[in-house]
Amino acid sequence: MTGILITGCAQKPLPAPAAAIAPNPFGYLKQSAVCTVSPIVNGPTGRSAKMSVRSDDGLCTVALSQPDGTAYASFLLQTLPAHGKAFIYNYNNQTLVNYTATTAYAGPDGFTVSLIPTAGHARVALQVAALADATGVVLPPPPPAPYVATPSKSSHRSSKSTHSTRTKHKKASSS
Repeated sequence: MTGILITGCAQKPLPAPAAAIAPNPFGYLKQSAVCTVSPIVNGPTGRSAKMSVRSDDGLCTVALSQPDGTAYASFLLQTLPAHGKAFIYNYNNQTLVNYTATTAYAGPDGFTVSLIPTAGHARVALQVAALADATGVVLPPPPPAPYVATPSKSSHRSSKSTHSTRTKHKKASSS
Protein backbone atom coordinates (compact mmCIF):
# COMPACT_ATOMS: atom_id res chain seq x y z
CA MET A 1 0.00 0.00 0.00
CA THR A 2 2.84 2.44 0.74
CA GLY A 3 4.37 1.84 -2.69
CA ILE A 4 1.16 2.95 -4.40
CA LEU A 5 1.02 6.24 -2.51
CA ILE A 6 4.63 7.10 -3.32
CA THR A 7 4.07 6.37 -7.01
CA GLY A 8 1.04 8.67 -6.99
CA CYS A 9 3.28 11.57 -5.84
CA ALA A 10 5.86 11.15 -8.59
CA GLN A 11 7.00 14.43 -10.14
CA LYS A 12 6.18 15.10 -13.76
CA PRO A 13 8.87 16.66 -15.93
CA LEU A 14 8.72 20.43 -16.24
CA PRO A 15 7.27 21.77 -19.49
CA ALA A 16 9.67 23.20 -22.04
CA PRO A 17 10.32 26.92 -21.52
CA ALA A 18 8.15 29.28 -23.55
CA ALA A 19 9.62 31.43 -26.29
CA ALA A 20 11.80 34.19 -24.93
CA ILE A 21 9.79 37.36 -24.48
CA ALA A 22 10.47 40.41 -22.39
CA PRO A 23 9.84 39.84 -18.69
CA ASN A 24 6.55 41.14 -17.42
CA PRO A 25 6.93 41.76 -13.68
CA PHE A 26 3.71 43.76 -13.59
CA GLY A 27 1.42 41.00 -14.88
CA TYR A 28 -0.96 43.27 -16.77
CA LEU A 29 1.20 44.19 -19.75
CA LYS A 30 0.46 42.39 -22.99
CA GLN A 31 2.88 41.77 -25.83
CA SER A 32 2.02 43.18 -29.26
CA ALA A 33 1.09 40.62 -31.91
CA VAL A 34 3.90 42.05 -34.06
CA CYS A 35 7.14 43.17 -32.42
CA THR A 36 10.42 43.18 -34.29
CA VAL A 37 13.43 45.00 -32.86
CA SER A 38 16.66 45.53 -34.76
CA PRO A 39 20.01 45.01 -33.03
CA ILE A 40 21.12 48.11 -31.14
CA VAL A 41 23.62 50.12 -33.16
CA ASN A 42 26.34 52.24 -31.55
CA GLY A 43 26.83 55.53 -33.36
CA PRO A 44 28.67 58.82 -32.85
CA THR A 45 25.69 60.42 -31.08
CA GLY A 46 24.66 57.41 -29.02
CA ARG A 47 22.80 54.17 -29.57
CA SER A 48 19.83 53.53 -31.83
CA ALA A 49 17.28 50.82 -32.47
CA LYS A 50 14.43 50.34 -34.93
CA MET A 51 11.24 48.51 -34.16
CA SER A 52 8.15 47.40 -36.04
CA VAL A 53 5.06 47.06 -33.90
CA ARG A 54 1.34 46.45 -34.37
CA SER A 55 -0.83 49.16 -32.86
CA ASP A 56 -2.99 46.62 -31.03
CA ASP A 57 -2.52 48.03 -27.51
CA GLY A 58 0.38 45.64 -26.93
CA LEU A 59 3.96 46.57 -26.15
CA CYS A 60 7.25 46.02 -27.91
CA THR A 61 10.49 45.96 -25.89
CA VAL A 62 14.08 46.99 -26.44
CA ALA A 63 16.29 45.27 -23.85
CA LEU A 64 19.78 46.60 -23.18
CA SER A 65 22.45 46.73 -20.54
CA GLN A 66 25.75 48.47 -19.83
CA PRO A 67 29.00 47.03 -21.23
CA ASP A 68 29.62 45.31 -17.87
CA GLY A 69 26.30 43.44 -18.19
CA THR A 70 24.35 45.41 -15.59
CA ALA A 71 21.29 47.60 -15.94
CA TYR A 72 21.70 51.36 -16.18
CA ALA A 73 21.58 53.18 -12.85
CA SER A 74 18.82 55.49 -14.06
CA PHE A 75 17.15 56.80 -17.20
CA LEU A 76 14.73 59.41 -18.49
CA LEU A 77 12.74 60.15 -21.61
CA GLN A 78 14.37 63.04 -23.47
CA THR A 79 11.68 63.16 -26.16
CA LEU A 80 8.26 61.56 -25.94
CA PRO A 81 6.67 59.44 -28.64
CA ALA A 82 4.03 61.41 -30.57
CA HIS A 83 1.76 58.42 -31.30
CA GLY A 84 2.17 56.12 -28.33
CA LYS A 85 3.69 55.75 -24.90
CA ALA A 86 7.04 54.60 -23.58
CA PHE A 87 7.78 52.97 -20.24
CA ILE A 88 11.30 52.23 -18.94
CA TYR A 89 12.32 50.04 -16.02
CA ASN A 90 15.15 47.83 -14.77
CA TYR A 91 14.60 44.11 -14.35
CA ASN A 92 17.01 41.21 -14.02
CA ASN A 93 20.19 43.21 -14.83
CA GLN A 94 18.64 44.76 -17.93
CA THR A 95 17.10 48.12 -18.74
CA LEU A 96 13.86 47.52 -20.63
CA VAL A 97 12.31 50.17 -22.86
CA ASN A 98 8.68 49.37 -23.68
CA TYR A 99 6.77 51.13 -26.44
CA THR A 100 3.04 50.86 -27.06
CA ALA A 101 1.63 52.54 -30.17
CA THR A 102 -1.69 54.36 -29.96
CA THR A 103 -4.41 51.84 -30.85
CA ALA A 104 -5.06 51.67 -34.62
CA TYR A 105 -2.30 54.21 -35.43
CA ALA A 106 -0.31 53.44 -38.56
CA GLY A 107 2.89 55.30 -39.35
CA PRO A 108 6.26 56.34 -37.97
CA ASP A 109 6.96 57.33 -34.38
CA GLY A 110 10.05 57.74 -32.27
CA PHE A 111 11.49 58.85 -28.97
CA THR A 112 14.83 59.29 -27.23
CA VAL A 113 15.88 57.82 -23.90
CA SER A 114 18.78 59.16 -21.87
CA LEU A 115 20.52 56.24 -20.14
CA ILE A 116 22.44 57.16 -17.00
CA PRO A 117 25.23 54.71 -16.08
CA THR A 118 27.00 54.53 -12.77
CA ALA A 119 28.71 57.62 -11.36
CA GLY A 120 31.64 58.96 -13.35
CA HIS A 121 30.37 57.80 -16.74
CA ALA A 122 28.73 59.91 -19.44
CA ARG A 123 25.05 59.56 -20.26
CA VAL A 124 24.15 57.53 -23.31
CA ALA A 125 21.31 58.47 -25.68
CA LEU A 126 19.14 55.71 -27.15
CA GLN A 127 17.06 56.78 -30.15
CA VAL A 128 14.17 54.46 -30.93
CA ALA A 129 12.53 54.70 -34.35
CA ALA A 130 9.21 52.86 -34.37
CA LEU A 131 7.00 51.96 -37.30
CA ALA A 132 3.45 51.10 -36.26
CA ASP A 133 1.17 48.92 -38.36
CA ALA A 134 -2.60 48.80 -37.84
CA THR A 135 -3.33 45.78 -40.06
CA GLY A 136 -6.27 43.91 -38.58
CA VAL A 137 -6.67 46.28 -35.65
CA VAL A 138 -10.29 47.17 -35.01
CA LEU A 139 -11.21 50.03 -32.75
CA PRO A 140 -13.77 49.07 -30.12
CA PRO A 141 -17.08 50.91 -30.41
CA PRO A 142 -17.22 54.05 -28.31
CA PRO A 143 -19.03 53.70 -25.01
CA PRO A 144 -22.58 55.04 -24.98
CA ALA A 145 -22.87 58.65 -24.01
CA PRO A 146 -23.82 59.04 -20.36
CA TYR A 147 -27.43 59.96 -19.74
CA VAL A 148 -27.74 63.54 -18.67
CA ALA A 149 -31.12 64.63 -17.41
CA THR A 150 -32.19 67.91 -18.90
CA PRO A 151 -34.75 70.03 -17.15
CA SER A 152 -38.04 69.83 -19.01
CA LYS A 153 -40.11 72.88 -19.69
CA SER A 154 -43.11 72.99 -17.47
CA SER A 155 -46.54 73.08 -19.07
CA HIS A 156 -47.67 75.28 -16.21
CA ARG A 157 -48.28 78.77 -17.46
CA SER A 158 -47.09 81.54 -15.36
CA SER A 159 -50.07 83.44 -14.12
CA LYS A 160 -50.01 87.11 -14.70
CA SER A 161 -51.32 89.08 -11.89
CA THR A 162 -54.10 91.32 -13.04
CA HIS A 163 -55.49 93.95 -10.83
CA SER A 164 -58.84 95.40 -11.62
CA THR A 165 -60.80 97.97 -9.80
CA ARG A 166 -64.56 98.02 -9.80
CA THR A 167 -66.47 101.16 -9.51
CA LYS A 168 -69.83 101.17 -7.87
CA HIS A 169 -72.58 102.75 -9.79
CA LYS A 170 -75.18 104.64 -7.88
CA LYS A 171 -78.73 103.98 -8.66
CA ALA A 172 -80.44 106.84 -10.20
CA SER A 173 -82.98 108.24 -7.85
CA SER A 174 -86.46 108.57 -9.05
CA SER A 175 -88.25 111.62 -8.09
